[in-house]
Amino acid sequence: MKVAVLGAAGGIGQALALLLKTQLPSGSELTLYDIAPVTPGVAVDLSHIPTDVKITGFAGEDATPALEGADIVLISAGVARKPGMDRSDLFNVNAGIVKNLVQQIAKTCPTACIGVITNPVNTTVAIAAEVLKKAGVYNKDKLFGVSTLDIIRSNTFVAELKGKNAADVNVPVIGGHSGVTILPLLSHVPDVSFTDDEVSALTTRIQNAGTEVVEAKAGGGSATLSMGLAAARFCLSLVRAMKGEAGVVECAYVEGDGEYARFFAQPLLLGKNGIVERQSPGVLSAFEKQALEGLIDTLKKDIELGVDFVNR
Repeated sequence: MKVAVLGAAGGIGQALALLLKTQLPSGSELTLYDIAPVTPGVAVDLSHIPTDVKITGFAGEDATPALEGADIVLISAGVARKPGMDRSDLFNVNAGIVKNLVQQIAKTCPTACIGVITNPVNTTVAIAAEVLKKAGVYNKDKLFGVSTLDIIRSNTFVAELKGKNAADVNVPVIGGHSGVTILPLLSHVPDVSFTDDEVSALTTRIQNAGTEVVEAKAGGGSATLSMGLAAARFCLSLVRAMKGEAGVVECAYVEGDGEYARFFAQPLLLGKNGIVERQSPGVLSAFEKQALEGLIDTLKKDIELGVDFVNR
């Protein structure tokens, strides 16, 4: 199994690479790419960790050497959010970066599963899909917006509030990966009950958790370590499924049947070739139904922005 991390010299990329070097199955190959010249050194640094995962690093304008033969490609390249910015403010810079990298993926490893981490995910996934379509290699079962950070934040915040072990909490999160489009399904958490005020406060905190980190870092960055862990969790789940493990389910932002929007985060059964089944979010509470209705317009506008960027 070969995994390529694009944007590997950044805060997310380095954390992700460290976790994958220590947790990918024995015999795996990990390649790191970034425009920054430090990237081969990051790979050398990680190569000193005693695991049976081969690691190499590449820098410069051309990602091709890192992409050749990749089974999974994770894209974390781009600029980070700063205080006062929301994810849409990142669009002009990050849209071009994602477009360029996906064009290289389409030529070099068109059958790879692709996980897009670069924000704004609601939009960059649509960009990736349109680029792959233009290249004639789009497979909607192999393109993911990595929204796992919303799940691990939800699990953490619920566990803190209710005195649970966070490892025993699993909150499905649907919708998108930005602000009001993030919808944690707190009604689906077994053996836990919430008051209406708790549901409202928790949902708002989960939706604004990225801003919480940006402000706490006081201009020094955004969520990198937690995002690195979230991306590693998603990647390792995908690896297990691609290697034949049954019953692997993760939420991610993908193209579905269009019931709510063209792209929508939902639980997915993963398999050897990516998505096996897009699972229904199930029965929603009155609060969740209202929140879902309220997020659709924002989500559709985010998606349209990405489609227009590629096709203009």
